[in-house]
Amino acid sequence: MSQGQWYPPEWPDRIRALAAGELTAATPRRAATVMLLRDPGTESGAAGGVPGDVTGGAAGGATGPLVHMLRRRTSMAFAGGAYAYPGGGVDPRDDDRLIGWAGPPLEQWAARLGVATVTEAQAVVCAAVRETFEEAGVLLAGPTAGSVVGDTTGDDWEADREALVARDLSFAEFLDRRGLVLRSDLLGAWARWITPEFEPRRYDTWFFVAALPEGQRTRDVSTEADRTEWIAPAEAARRYDAGELLMMPPTVTTLRALTPYGTAAEALGAAEDQDMTPVLAQARLEGDELVLSWPGHDEFTKHVPAAGAGGGGA
Repeated sequence: MSQGQWYPPEWPDRIRALAAGELTAATPRRAATVMLLRDPGTESGAAGGVPGDVTGGAAGGATGPLVHMLRRRTSMAFAGGAYAYPGGGVDPRDDDRLIGWAGPPLEQWAARLGVATVTEAQAVVCAAVRETFEEAGVLLAGPTAGSVVGDTTGDDWEADREALVARDLSFAEFLDRRGLVLRSDLLGAWARWITPEFEPRRYDTWFFVAALPEGQRTRDVSTEADRTEWIAPAEAARRYDAGELLMMPPTVTTLRALTPYGTAAEALGAAEDQDMTPVLAQARLEGDELVLSWPGHDEFTKHVPAAGAGGGGA
């Protein structure tokens, strides 16, 4: 069993309560997260970052693109201390009206994401683009369908980013004010994971992949993270296996899935072949044990006592 798995000590008791019918599952909130990639040498560092918080390559001679990761603050109620990608929940205003859009039509996105309406598809993709800008300072949008904004580090950009974070400004209003269209063609849908039913905070999360646009740089601006890092997926997975990095199952699974690709463009091109079937953990009773498993991902299977308050260490 990998030693870097995020496994809260309260899970066994909550699993028992769910199995006994004593726990009502919360409705998962829609969310999106982005695996932002760059090829080594295409960015010299993170603007506004802390010295040493960005890797220029990968240990062990690994090749291929680097992925931008955040370490969530240990004070966070959900997955504190775990490494993750920029992302967050859908803003209800992302459903309000259609926005400037470039790339595959919303009907195509709805089919790919497995949602019923084009407004739902827009909301999920908007969340991916908005959260990447809010948490990393990278904006997948441009003045035309064939262009993308360059430097987003100025004071005016920062004021808009902070207004988005505070929800004083909707993403649609932000795009209109700037005369921008969302570049959905710069994103590829990669996976979909749903938080287990026994968790009090649940998310239905779509994972996307994107390449860092030319001229833009990541910034260490997330209020939910205490560290950022560019790292090769294989190196991040190795450090997870060694117990050096804490991650949730969806994070390490998507990291491993990125390792075969030699460039960011290759990974983005492979997105259309990824399985978007939602992954939801299952808890079942087997004899005197409760078995927690994620279908298709055996490395995360956990066995806990069916009775008593036994701990749930990773």
